[in-house]
Amino acid sequence: MAILAAEVTPSAPPRRRFFRPTWAEVDRGALIRNLRRIRARLKPGVKVMFVVKANAYGHGAPECARAAEAARAADWLGVSSVEEGIALRDAGVRLPVLILGSLYPFESVLAAVAYGLTPIVASLESARRVAEAAERLKRRLDVHVKVDTGMGRIGVRPEAAPELVRRLSASRSVRVQGLYTHLARADEDAAFTARQLKAFRRVVAELAREGLRPPIVHAANSAGALRFPAARFDLVRPGLAAYGLWPGFEPALSLKSKIVFLKTLPKGATVSYGGAWRARRVSRVATLPIGYGDGYPRALSNRARVVVGGRRCPVVGRVTMDQTMVDVTGVPSARVGDDATLIGRQGRAEVPASELARLCGTIPYETVTALSPRVPRVWAAP
Repeated sequence: MAILAAEVTPSAPPRRRFFRPTWAEVDRGALIRNLRRIRARLKPGVKVMFVVKANAYGHGAPECARAAEAARAADWLGVSSVEEGIALRDAGVRLPVLILGSLYPFESVLAAVAYGLTPIVASLESARRVAEAAERLKRRLDVHVKVDTGMGRIGVRPEAAPELVRRLSASRSVRVQGLYTHLARADEDAAFTARQLKAFRRVVAELAREGLRPPIVHAANSAGALRFPAARFDLVRPGLAAYGLWPGFEPALSLKSKIVFLKTLPKGATVSYGGAWRARRVSRVATLPIGYGDGYPRALSNRARVVVGGRRCPVVGRVTMDQTMVDVTGVPSARVGDDATLIGRQGRAEVPASELARLCGTIPYETVTALSPRVPRVWAAP
C-alpha cells in the first residue's frame, strides 16, 4: 500500500504529487514535540515505545517512524503485525520493533526474525513456536511475554505467567527480554486499572525473587503513562498522546480539501441523496472532493462542521462516497480553490478529531485511523 508524501508549508498546497485536492497534512514538529513532552514526564532511564500500528493511526507509519528515529524521540516502535514491521524495515527504520499482536502461523515467526522484529509470547503454544524458530535459525531470539491482567484479548493469565517465563528462560535459544500487560480502562476507571497493576506487579515480584525479572517491564499506554506514574515501569507505549489526540498535546494531523464547485441554491432546494437537507433560504453550497471513500464518515451527514475562510460551516446533505457538500453562505468571500479544513485548525476556528469522533459515537483513534489510503499523507515542514 503506497502512501504518497511530500513537503509543504502549512499555508501552501502540496507539491503536485497528486491532483485531487484532498490530503492529510502531518506536522512532523508537533509529533516530535509530543514525544519529547512524554519523555520529560518520565524518570531517567524509562524508555519510550512509539506505537505506529495501523499506519501510525492513519498518519503514515514509515514517515512517523523515520522522524522519531532521526530526532531520537523514541527508543522502540510498536506494530500489530509482521507486515507492519517489514514495512518499517523496508523504509530503512532501524529502531527495535515489537510486534504487539499474537503471531500465527509458524511462518510468521520466521519472517519476524528474518527482519529483526521482536515477537511476543502469549501462551505455551506460542512459546513452542518461537523456540522452534530459534532452533531452526540457529540463533537466540528475544521475546516479550504478554500477561492478560484484564483486557481479555491475548496474553497468559497472571497465575500462569511465572511458569511460562521459567520455561522460556530455561531455553538456550530464547531470551525473555520483556514482560508486559495492557491497561484496558486507564482513561476512565482508576479502580480497575489499580487492580490490573496489582496483578501485574505480583508477577513481576515473583520473577524478581527468582532472579528472572526481564530487563524491560512495561504496561502503560498514553492514558496509563499520563494518569498513573506507577504504571511506567521501564518503558511506556504512547499512541494517542504522541499524535496529539490527548488533552495538552498538539494534534499532528489535519485533514484538508479544496472547494471544487460552488452553486447558489434557491430556498427549498435539496442537496445530495434522499434530499436529506433542504435550504431554508437562498444558500451558497460548496462541494469538496472528499467522502466516505476517503474515511470521512457518512454518519457526519448534516452534523459535522468544516472550516472555510476561518469560519465553521455546516456539512449539508448526505456525505457521499467521493464528495461532501458544505453551506458557505456565511462566507461570502468563498471561491473555488479555497482551502477547507475537515480536521484541524484554520485561523481561530478548529474542528478537532475528537469532535468528529463524538458525532460518530466513536473515539479519535478510529477517526484518524479510518482515513483511506487514497488520501495522500503530506509532511508539513517543521
